[in-house]
Amino acid sequence: MEIEEDEERRRQRKLEEALEVKSLRRIISAYLNYPEAAEEDVRRYEKSFKKLPPAHKALLPHYPSKFKNLRRCISLNSYFIFTMLQAFEPPLDMSQDVDGCKDPHLENFEHGHCHSEERNASSCQSVSTSGRMCCSNHAQACSQEKSNIMSNPTTEEVKSEQQHEPIFGSGAGEAENKNEIAECCSNDVADSNGNAFSSPHDWLDPSLQLNVPLVDVDKVRCIIRNIVRDWAAEGEKERNQCYKPILEELDAQFPNRSKESPPACLVPGAGLGRLALEISCLGFISQGNEFSYYMMICSSFILNHTETTGQWTIYPWIHSNCNSLSDNDQLRPVLIPDIHPASAGITEGFSMCGGDFVEVYNDSSQIGVWDAVVTCFFIDTAHNIIEYIEIISRILKEGGVWINFGPLLYHFADMYGQEDDMSIELSLEDVKKIAFHYGFKLEKEQTIETTYTTNPRSMMQNHYHAAFWTMRKKRTTTT
Repeated sequence: MEIEEDEERRRQRKLEEALEVKSLRRIISAYLNYPEAAEEDVRRYEKSFKKLPPAHKALLPHYPSKFKNLRRCISLNSYFIFTMLQAFEPPLDMSQDVDGCKDPHLENFEHGHCHSEERNASSCQSVSTSGRMCCSNHAQACSQEKSNIMSNPTTEEVKSEQQHEPIFGSGAGEAENKNEIAECCSNDVADSNGNAFSSPHDWLDPSLQLNVPLVDVDKVRCIIRNIVRDWAAEGEKERNQCYKPILEELDAQFPNRSKESPPACLVPGAGLGRLALEISCLGFISQGNEFSYYMMICSSFILNHTETTGQWTIYPWIHSNCNSLSDNDQLRPVLIPDIHPASAGITEGFSMCGGDFVEVYNDSSQIGVWDAVVTCFFIDTAHNIIEYIEIISRILKEGGVWINFGPLLYHFADMYGQEDDMSIELSLEDVKKIAFHYGFKLEKEQTIETTYTTNPRSMMQNHYHAAFWTMRKKRTTTT
């Protein structure tokens, strides 16, 4: 009997790993398909332009040059993406056969972590000063190794805004850019101009790549916008709207922090890791938690492999022609990162934990562990927001603080026709009532207007009136 149970557990573990490999392979394929998908957009622009009457074409003599410049921007974005993939070390055997596996969650992972202007709900990662910490999505014990700031994930799924000159790509410049890409990525992955470059990583072999829907590539574009929000000077305004109030409140709540025994703060839904890093720099043992491999691959690269500020140039706004003030605005470069993470002054113990929040933290080892929990644009990512609140209460110490910032744009609200999925979509009033039920007391509350991954120069600016509160977990009274 025990032998049969052990065999069943092994079979289940093997199936879960195969599903995870398939999911990760799909995410990597989305990144690798970025150049061709972006090139297809440019071809569509060119096709429409060619349909214009000659007299109308004559009014837009700069358009052929714009298309050329768009391709140059795509190539530079691709250079960053493939350099990032080069640095990624998959935690699983990516060569295993997973064709027979079906993952019911794969159809859902466009619903994640990106409150974008277009309501493209996108999902949009592991870290410490003296070592790196990484947790699996099965709530296994975290392990530390003395190494980089941040380790590879183990789960599924410039200070002042600068004016830039127009981008006029020359043939020589484009050839130089192609050579840079070829040097970086040495498996027949093609850039936007159809030039092949390869990678020494076996898991990037074309035979292992999947044909992915465009919604997956849209998530890559979402990641590029999230990079601006977290790691560029151009995102400082959004960070000041969202992160600064949280940091100021944490600082006020823990005024006499001990360097020898710093308070511990958890940041679920940490995305690309900037907020968790800033909390660490305040003098907290900070742990970010992130479910999305899209996010974790990128944040791992920025946190672990950045050598200097402004090391990389990306073009985050090239994927839409709508609401642009000028071509220069659309084609403007953004330098990343705006700070060098390893030199930011982080507190020992800074980490990020890969995995689903519920699976990782709904564990007896997490009860009463945290002095503070910070949720920023996170609680509406739940299938069941009540479960999130219950877990936050459980993992906080008595007297611990929950600081929340964000809207209630429930990510699974539009999931129709899938019987196994649920989405509990509470009003703000009901969310607070649930929090009170689980032992929280409201100390501060206000509404703050903010944007999320918004192009600051776009003619369209979607604004959230985000809820910002501080709640404290009541202490148990003894008689």
